[in-house]
Amino acid sequence: MSECLISYLIATHNRRSTVVRTIDSLLTQSADGLTYEILVVDNASTDGTSEHLARYGEPVSVIRSARNFGSCGKALAIDRCRGRYVMFLDDDSIPQPGSMARMVAHFEADSRLAAAGFRVILPDGSEECSALGDVFVGCGAGLGRDALQAVGGLDGGLFMQAEEYDLAFRLIGAGWHVRRFEDLAVDHLKSPQSRLQARTAYYDSRNNLLLTYRYLPSPLDVEFRRDWKQRYRWLAVDAGVGLSFIRGAAVARRAGRRQRDRYHPHRLDDSAVESIFRIRSIADRMASLAAQGVERIVLAGMGKNIFGYYRGAVAAGLTIQAVGDDRFAAPRRRYRGVPILPMADALQLAVDAVVVADSSPVGAREILHTSMKIDASPVQCWFWDASAGGPSQLHSTGYVVETDKSQNAPCAPTSV
Repeated sequence: MSECLISYLIATHNRRSTVVRTIDSLLTQSADGLTYEILVVDNASTDGTSEHLARYGEPVSVIRSARNFGSCGKALAIDRCRGRYVMFLDDDSIPQPGSMARMVAHFEADSRLAAAGFRVILPDGSEECSALGDVFVGCGAGLGRDALQAVGGLDGGLFMQAEEYDLAFRLIGAGWHVRRFEDLAVDHLKSPQSRLQARTAYYDSRNNLLLTYRYLPSPLDVEFRRDWKQRYRWLAVDAGVGLSFIRGAAVARRAGRRQRDRYHPHRLDDSAVESIFRIRSIADRMASLAAQGVERIVLAGMGKNIFGYYRGAVAAGLTIQAVGDDRFAAPRRRYRGVPILPMADALQLAVDAVVVADSSPVGAREILHTSMKIDASPVQCWFWDASAGGPSQLHSTGYVVETDKSQNAPCAPTSV
């Protein structure tokens, strides 16, 4: 059996034409000249997917499942991967040419690298990204097979939503590096078929709340559970599927209490928490603002990591006038007592500074773009480019960016 460098791993369910298009694209690319295999987990499809894929032969292998495990069906094939690196794809995502060779180079440059997150490009040219810095998106992530197997692989019971966080938390907690690279990209068709709002809301609430029980140390588990319950309740209510949130949260509460002790060996230590949430780094920068005479701020964006920004501001004695976020703004909605306003309204408040409260590079850039169109106070943007530094420290490309209204463009970034 010939040596295999890359194992493409895809899970699919009743989307034969979609996964066929993806496989054909991979075969055309030939993995940038690298040796590879393609493993497809067929999640109990009834549309002839397995039968059709069986016609390919090498290098395509089909693993048939008697039930649908969702995107976590990949878990069924991890032990069968022969490649040194395992590339997670959705059945509608394709690596851009050259990305796989660059991915291999990143792994070879860092012996502790366990996961290389890709930029995810949507059909309209926009990007989707994890809400927490370096955590990868499951439709485009390369993983070291040894590290993946060492931490137990994917949790097949999660089905979909937040399975990347679950895996990333275990990898980081075990001392591996998890990073996102700007020079790696996948195109994600994001086919609407089977993307059901009620199902998504259920798994969003269940799985994200389970993460707080499994991995976060006290008292952060309580604080983030409070935040994420509010976040996913509002998302579900606004989508008209509030009952799905209630069901998911109830299951998470029962299961999480049982799992809290069982997952104690995987509890994140201080270094891992800082690597993921940057709470101390954010607090230091809030203290620096206060030392410069800043008193009143707006938090722009209600990111998944907003608690770190809120806590840092409060500890520094800063007054948070509002949170600006178009997704969550509604009458009487508040975050820990702070009103949530439409972004345009929040950015026009009379404050000393606007702090982008979004740890996602893509989310932070979008907020910066919005602020450039509005006569806002100076904008402080602290986001981390994973391609530039170590995973347990603030990357060298974490910037404070002040929006220069006279030029209608950001000033040159200042390293902090």
